[in-house]
Amino acid sequence: MRKYFDSIQRIAGNVVTVRAPDVGYDELAIISTSRGDSLAQVIGIERQEVSLQVFAGSQGVSNNDRVRFLHRPMQVPFSEALFGRVFDGSARPRDGRGPVEGTPLDIGSPVINPVRRRMPDRMIATGIPMIDVFNTLVESQKLPIFSVAGEPYNELLARIGLQADADIIILGGMGLRHDDYLKFRNAFEEGGVLGRAILFIHTAADPVVECLMVPDLCLAVGEQLALQGKRVLVLLTDMTAFADALKEIAITMEQIPSNRGYPGDLYTQLAKRYEKAVDFDEAGSMTVLACVTMPGDDVTHPVPDNTGYITEGQFYLRNGRIEPFGSLSRLKQQVNGKTRDDHRAIMDACIQLYALCRESREKRDMGFEMSDWDRKLLKYGMLFERKIMDLSINIPLFDALDRCWRILADCFDPAETGIRRAISERHWPKGA
Repeated sequence: MRKYFDSIQRIAGNVVTVRAPDVGYDELAIISTSRGDSLAQVIGIERQEVSLQVFAGSQGVSNNDRVRFLHRPMQVPFSEALFGRVFDGSARPRDGRGPVEGTPLDIGSPVINPVRRRMPDRMIATGIPMIDVFNTLVESQKLPIFSVAGEPYNELLARIGLQADADIIILGGMGLRHDDYLKFRNAFEEGGVLGRAILFIHTAADPVVECLMVPDLCLAVGEQLALQGKRVLVLLTDMTAFADALKEIAITMEQIPSNRGYPGDLYTQLAKRYEKAVDFDEAGSMTVLACVTMPGDDVTHPVPDNTGYITEGQFYLRNGRIEPFGSLSRLKQQVNGKTRDDHRAIMDACIQLYALCRESREKRDMGFEMSDWDRKLLKYGMLFERKIMDLSINIPLFDALDRCWRILADCFDPAETGIRRAISERHWPKGA
């Protein structure tokens, strides 16, 4: 027997408060209005007062309307038919095609028991030297890309999706402009990966609550695919839009604000999503790469600040390049000792010499006299930025390592690089 509640206490923005017992967080509800049924989700419970976020907005909802709880969370139909499709934050088709039939899959489930995980030890090749050589992406890793508005972070994310060594690509867009969504879709279609990709897209014009659904939809589908043995790469952009949606709902519910108006459980909300990254024992894996825009390029902003405590490093995207200083992959040691014997030596030497190059540039800009060593460093910095740091570079890892050796040989003698003689003798370019 269906049970209805008609004691709507309050309507504030798109949040409706109703008195109802035996209701849990994240449950769905149907509000029967004069205009038809509206879907809503439980976002707050205080005693028997339940707060519901109405997906389509509260316009047309009145205190006399009836509410029926479904006693289940949001679900996404899971089947092979998801591939090549685009959905919104409510898992409805956005591509003009029909709905997908499949096994209902609950979203927002708990993270995987650590006992069921294996130690990450497999590299995900991207073709981008600043990632593959210097901050290797590892299967089941969770890494943010810290950037600011105007930087090509979505373009970088799309390129990683095109080139990454993964079986399945799942894109979650939050607060995207329509043209950004089309860029992702066109890039995947032209790159030939749309057939193994699934897109969940929330645009700035869509309901706020759907923005909160997007990561959970991506991760629920990705987790199920990983259990089937697939190597899944989940791309999320932009997690700051996700946090802003949390803040907007918290303000509507008149919650006591924390740092800069964000809710006090911001860390928990972010961790619930990032910690879904997993490498299953005897199954597949799910890797999470997320863009995080920093308002005012402020890394102490609550969103990047909390993210840094959860994730296993970060990439800094500045001036159209991945910065070598500040960028970090804490799991790279798990894999870069197994790629080639010179990988770690090249990684250390190139970054150390580039740091010295920056010091020489400061001396030059301040008018100090340049030594022969300074001139070598300046030449090295120019070549390193043009042939390695440029994001348009697209070469496999071993080719990138060989290119680093050639740059070193163009600028220095073997003894000046700081690399052990045994490694230099094996890899130093012939005739240099």
